[in-house]
Amino acid sequence: MVQVGAVGQSVLASLRERIFERLLRLPLGYFDRRPAGDLMSRVTNDVDTLNQLLSQGITQLLGSFFSLIGIVVAMLILDWRLALVCFTIIPVMLLVNVYFARRARKAFRTTRETVGSVTSGLQEEIVGAREAQAFNRTEANIERFRERNAANRTANIQAIAITSAFAPAIDVLSTLSTAVVIGYGGYLVVTGTLTVGLLTAFLIYVQQFFRPIQLASQVYTQAQAALAGGERIYNILDEEPEPPDPPGTPKLDSVEGRIEFDNVSFAYEPDRPVLQDIDFKIEPGQTVALVGPTGAGKTTIANLIPRFYDVSEGAVRVDGRDVREVERRSLRRNIATVLQEPFLFSGTIAENIGYGRLDASREEIEAAARAVSAYSFIAALPEGYDTLLGEGGGNLSQGQRQLLSFARAVLADPRILILDEATSNVDTRTEALIQEALNTLLKGRTSVVIAHRLSTIRNADLILVIEAGRIAERGTHASLLSRNGLYADLYRRQFREPATATSG
Repeated sequence: MVQVGAVGQSVLASLRERIFERLLRLPLGYFDRRPAGDLMSRVTNDVDTLNQLLSQGITQLLGSFFSLIGIVVAMLILDWRLALVCFTIIPVMLLVNVYFARRARKAFRTTRETVGSVTSGLQEEIVGAREAQAFNRTEANIERFRERNAANRTANIQAIAITSAFAPAIDVLSTLSTAVVIGYGGYLVVTGTLTVGLLTAFLIYVQQFFRPIQLASQVYTQAQAALAGGERIYNILDEEPEPPDPPGTPKLDSVEGRIEFDNVSFAYEPDRPVLQDIDFKIEPGQTVALVGPTGAGKTTIANLIPRFYDVSEGAVRVDGRDVREVERRSLRRNIATVLQEPFLFSGTIAENIGYGRLDASREEIEAAARAVSAYSFIAALPEGYDTLLGEGGGNLSQGQRQLLSFARAVLADPRILILDEATSNVDTRTEALIQEALNTLLKGRTSVVIAHRLSTIRNADLILVIEAGRIAERGTHASLLSRNGLYADLYRRQFREPATATSG
């Protein structure tokens, strides 16, 4: 039995690894549609239901099976006629099992979904605890969590009601079978074809016969919960991963940094286009800024360059080669992205900077930190580069986290740099430090900058104004101001000064 349990744990460990690997290989669009908490619930809670079945249920089932075989043989040896009478109840028990199994699996499926909702809500509220307190939403969030928890409680009560009715049904059938055996056995005793002692011995075996069946029925019910959780797990495993590069796909080496969008259209969902007819070229070493209202499609354009998503129409090219026709790893190796909300992993500061290039030496990591003026605040920490960061780097300020993400990008030494509103969440002093570092970082590299602070992109070689998924305007800072269009309007709103007051 220990070996069976060990095999079960090996299966579960392998399953968790398969789920984790599949999650990391899924396209980003999958995570756009799934709450992180629900996915965590599948990997933990749903796998735990399988753990209970494999670690306890299987061993109990095997023990019951071998015990049942021995009892059946003994009953047939004692009196095959009484044994056959006793066995006639088994088909009825199977029908009862099937009936309750269908209802139980449906109920357990609901419990797994609601516990996923509870986990998702809990994860969301913990991450957003600061905002909840800042906006006095604590009570409202508690009430929303209570509703999710109540739905889970109701689902569990329904599942318990079904499984609780199952055991008594089996007891009734076993009692009925025992009564039939007693009646038929009494008849055989009266006719002189069976002794009272043999009947008494047989009835003892009848009682023992139904014990493993009842235990197996309980395991069968447990299996329904495991199957409901297994469905949610295998829904992940059945998802198509990001298609692998076909054998022989050429690598993108020695990149110059030329980017071209050729009449690109894109939609996250069919018939709901996000980008339409996007057409522009960026020469090696140029800086291109994407500006426009929130939701216009700026970040989507940036995400198409490293091929996080595939275009619906047209083509995105790097150095004249369609990004769909080159190896993904080689493409992304030449691109670094700095997000508006930088993500830091649990670990040391050095490890987080080194995430940009895993084979980097300590000297290279420190040099990258100096390049973005992060060295001073790191040196002031008690453990310096060996300071352990909390989840998401929560023990650092927003500006410090952003500086570390810049250092990570510097260390990666990409030919193409994507800055997704990278300076919109830092104070003026930190922005000045970052801007100074960026001037060095961007030199000789192709860069795509998305920023709300228009002051940071005045020197861009080209500014693309995106509105409703289309390029509304294009030009330099000075030329766009002179047109007095959308860009000039955005500029006036931000700086509260006439558009003509600023040149170049």
